[in-house]
Amino acid sequence: MLSKPSRLFGREREWHALARFATRASRQPQLGVVSGRRRQGKTFLLQSLTEAAGGFYFGATQSTETESLRLFATALGDFLGEPVGRFTDWDTAVRFLYARLPARTHLVVIDEFSYLTDASPQLPSILQHAVDRAVFEETPLSILLCGSAMSVMGGILSGNAPLRGRANLELVIRPFDYREAAAFLGITEPITALKTHSVLGGTPAYRGFIAGDLPDGPDDFSDWVCRTVLDPTIPLCREARYLLEEETRVPDAALYHSILAAVAAGNHTAGGIAGYVGRRAHELARQLTVLEDCQLLSKEPDVFRRGRPRYRIVEPLMAFYNVVMRPQWALVESGRAELVWGNAGSRFHSQILGPHLETLCRDFALLRDHRGEPAGVVGSGVVADHNRRRQIEIDVAVFAPEEPGRPRRLLSIGEAKWGETMGGRQVARLTRARELLGDMGIDVTDCRLACYAAAGFEAAVEADPEIDTVSVADLYRAETV
Repeated sequence: MLSKPSRLFGREREWHALARFATRASRQPQLGVVSGRRRQGKTFLLQSLTEAAGGFYFGATQSTETESLRLFATALGDFLGEPVGRFTDWDTAVRFLYARLPARTHLVVIDEFSYLTDASPQLPSILQHAVDRAVFEETPLSILLCGSAMSVMGGILSGNAPLRGRANLELVIRPFDYREAAAFLGITEPITALKTHSVLGGTPAYRGFIAGDLPDGPDDFSDWVCRTVLDPTIPLCREARYLLEEETRVPDAALYHSILAAVAAGNHTAGGIAGYVGRRAHELARQLTVLEDCQLLSKEPDVFRRGRPRYRIVEPLMAFYNVVMRPQWALVESGRAELVWGNAGSRFHSQILGPHLETLCRDFALLRDHRGEPAGVVGSGVVADHNRRRQIEIDVAVFAPEEPGRPRRLLSIGEAKWGETMGGRQVARLTRARELLGDMGIDVTDCRLACYAAAGFEAAVEADPEIDTVSVADLYRAETV
């Protein structure tokens, strides 16, 4: 197995999958697809793999087919140490690849593959025939296709796509989770780590965007926001505006921006989003699907009520932009960061920090051991209390793995609060929700109540052995998972 370079932070699972793929390359022909949003370190990861395996790496650019073929031939010639001539089409280039490279290497990486298919939509079909031919002739050459256009890369192996059924590897490079992000940034104070993650998320490249300038504790966070993400001279300031166009690749992004703004403002249902942007719900189906495919938006089920999905912005920087920056963009561009931040403070706490804490608590609960049992499904949902004419929102619901023939078994339900001390009021609400869920036929015998809080807990709640209390420090403490 290829050893992971020391300069590569994290990515243990991803490296293991890629190293296995590269190790098998000398024994059999393979096809792999690696995708992920921009700025996640895919190119660095694949270049490290290529270097370790002695493979051939080609990074495509936005260009015409003729220029792409010329660049491809030049890269091949440099790798082989001899001119390879001129390729007139991709069929000729791919045939050359399979004929000549196995004598020198068994691994080929083609990065930004979607740039090539933009100019040459027939390329996947050409590769399909080449892969089938290699399998029949037992040609030991493996090709990794990588790209950042999620809607394009996601379609390479789906439906009736030419390469469907040919891949041995399908790997998505995701942002670092909240703990990995804190370690990568070198932030050890939990509140600072969570607040920073609510802005930057887990995208590795954003550390470079701000030249490594990070908040020096909770008291420095506001100043840090003003001197980085709200400073128009810092690349991160405009990143969210560019990100949407890069990921969706649509000519008119205005409607997409409005949809994301609707969700950021608290409209989480299709109907609520439609009402905010002034359209009918069915008219937004395509746009919502595109945003999901690009991993900018997620559609999450209500774990207690079927057919009631809720939408959530996945990329923290996009949520921050829509809540804090977009409503005051003229002020942002004029360099009045302190005024922008002062105007947006309350919105940041209610629309960013609160929902972000809930998301991290669900991530935490998914990996946590629940009194000796693993989590099966973790999500959120609403419990209707008809007698009291109210609805109880459950931020973190943990179900045990499903067992055929048995009712769904609930292990934990909890609330997550950023600015409130968790006490008897929240516990009473959770207790009532547990009763109602039992009446719905869900097995609540082993269901514990959980309070997740950034502002602490009342003494009685913290002392109660029947209630799980989880602080922000607990979220970042390795032994709690």
